[in-house]
Amino acid sequence: MPFVLVSPGTLHEVIRDELLAAVRAALSSLGVDPVPDSVVVERPANRDHGDWSTNGALVCSKLAGRNPRELGQALIDTLSAKPPPHVESLEIAGPGFVNFRLANTWLYDVLTSVLVEGEADYGRSPMGGGMRVNVEFVSANPTGPLHAGHGRWAAYGDSLCRLFARCGYVPNSEAYVNDRGVQITLFGQSLAARKAGQPVPEDGYQGEYVKEWAEEMPDGVDPAEWGLQRALQDQREALASMHVEFDTWSSEKESVAAGYMQRALERLRAAGHIFEEGGATWLRTTTFGDDKDRVLIKSDGEPTYLLPDIGYHESKYERGDHLVTVLGADHHGYTARMRAALVGLGHSPESYEPIIGQNVKLVRHGQELKLSKRTGTMIEVRELIDDVGPDVARFAYLLQSIDTSQTLDIDVLRAQASENPVYYVQYAHARIHAIGREAANRGVERGSLADTDLTQLTHERELELLRVLSTLPEVTELACNDRAPHKMANWVRELAAAFHGFYRDCPILRNDIDPPLAQARLWLVEATRIGLAIGLDLLGVDAPEEM
Repeated sequence: MPFVLVSPGTLHEVIRDELLAAVRAALSSLGVDPVPDSVVVERPANRDHGDWSTNGALVCSKLAGRNPRELGQALIDTLSAKPPPHVESLEIAGPGFVNFRLANTWLYDVLTSVLVEGEADYGRSPMGGGMRVNVEFVSANPTGPLHAGHGRWAAYGDSLCRLFARCGYVPNSEAYVNDRGVQITLFGQSLAARKAGQPVPEDGYQGEYVKEWAEEMPDGVDPAEWGLQRALQDQREALASMHVEFDTWSSEKESVAAGYMQRALERLRAAGHIFEEGGATWLRTTTFGDDKDRVLIKSDGEPTYLLPDIGYHESKYERGDHLVTVLGADHHGYTARMRAALVGLGHSPESYEPIIGQNVKLVRHGQELKLSKRTGTMIEVRELIDDVGPDVARFAYLLQSIDTSQTLDIDVLRAQASENPVYYVQYAHARIHAIGREAANRGVERGSLADTDLTQLTHERELELLRVLSTLPEVTELACNDRAPHKMANWVRELAAAFHGFYRDCPILRNDIDPPLAQARLWLVEATRIGLAIGLDLLGVDAPEEM
C-alpha cells in the first residue's frame, strides 16, 4: 500500500484499526453477531509472536459454537482470502490468539511518517482534547534543601507534564509552598540562634546548611522570612539544574489570605458535611469513604493542616480541570480525606488523582549513604547532581516506576560506559551527528526523500530500528495514560540499542556501499535522530551532538 500521510502520530492507529475492522468483518461472516467490543487488536508482548495479535477467536468461541483454536483457524482462512493491507502471514498461537506478521512495506511508511512529521509532530497525540491538567509535585517545606526523594518526584512530575503536552493536554506544573505555621517559626529561630552563636532551639533545624545560611543573613531582617526566601532560592536552583521549572508557585499564606480556606469551610458547612464535637469542628469524610471523620479546626480555634490544604486544592481547579498530585511515600492516609473533602465541595472523585512516590536509596562503593554532611539528616539532591550530573541523575530517576523503591549506585552512574543508561542513549544521538559530520567531510549529502528507494532497507538491523520507531506514538500515549515516564525511558534505551546494532552491522559511508543503499541508510539515521530527540525531550534530558 502506498504511503498516505495521516494526522500526526496516527499511522500505527491506522494499521491497528484496519486490522480490527478486517477481524470484525471476518468474525461476522463466521456467524458471530454482534461481535463483542472486547475483541481487540494489539501488539503482542513478545515480538516473536508477530507484529499484531487479536483475541477474537478466544472472545467469540462460545458465540460461534466452536473451540478457540478451531475458530482461530477459520478466522485465518477467511482473512487469508483477502488479506488486510501489509499482512504477509497469519498464525495461531497459544489457546487461540491469531497473530499477524506484516510485510516490510509498512515499515517504509513508518520511516516516511517519522521524517515528514519530524520532531514537532511524530508521536504527538490529540487524545487529551485540550483538557487542562494541574500537576503538583515536589512541594517541599521551605526550611532547607531538597533531598534525593524530592529529586525523583521533580524528574517524574516534569516528565509527566511533558507527556501530557505531547498527548494533547494543557498541563500546569505547580509547587506548593508551606510558608506558614510552626515549622517556619522554628526555622527562623534556628537561623537567628546560629547567627548569634547560640544553640539551636529544641525541635529546631540542625545541619551545616543552617550555619552557612545564617552567616549569609543580613542584620535587621526577619529571620523566618529571609530563611524562607533563601530556602526557595536553593530549591529553585537545584530544580533548574535538573531542567525543572514550575508554571506556578503557590503560597499557603497567600491562599489563606485570599480566603480559599474560609470559603471551602463555608461551602462544606452549607452542604451539611460539617459538625461540631468536643469544641472542635469536624468534616464528615466517612460519608465519602474515609475510614474516620477529620478535624478541621481544633478546640483552641487553630485550623489543622487539612483545612488550608482543602482550600488550596479548591483553588487549583482554577488552573486545571483535573488535579494530579505527586506525594511522598508517607502520604497514603492523606489521599482519602482530601478526595472526600473535594467530593464534598462538589467535584467528581475522578478529578483528584494522587500519585504516591516511593523513596530513593543512594549507594557508593557498595555502601548506602544515610546522612548528608550539610544537613545531618538526609542526602541532598544537589549532592547527587554534583556527583553525576543533571542528565544522569534525571534519567536514572526515570528508569523505574514511581511507585517502587529505588536504589541508585553512584559509581555506576558516574561511569561513561554502556552500563550507564543515559550515556548509552546520548552516545547514540552523538554518534548520529558524527555520521552527519563525516558525510559532510566526504561531500556526501542526503538526496530528496521522494527520490530515495527505501526498499533498499532489508537488513534485520534496519528493520528492527524501524520497528522500534513505529512504536513511539503508542508508547507515548501509554506512558501518559499510565502516568509512567519510565516506559519512555525504556523505549529510548531500546531505540539506542537498535541503533548501536545497526551502526555496527550496516555501514553507510564505506566505499563499497551502493549509493542508493547509502541514501536510504542516511534517511534511516535521520529518523532515528528524530526519535531519540523526541524521547529524550520527553524525559527532560539533553540530546548532545558531541560526547
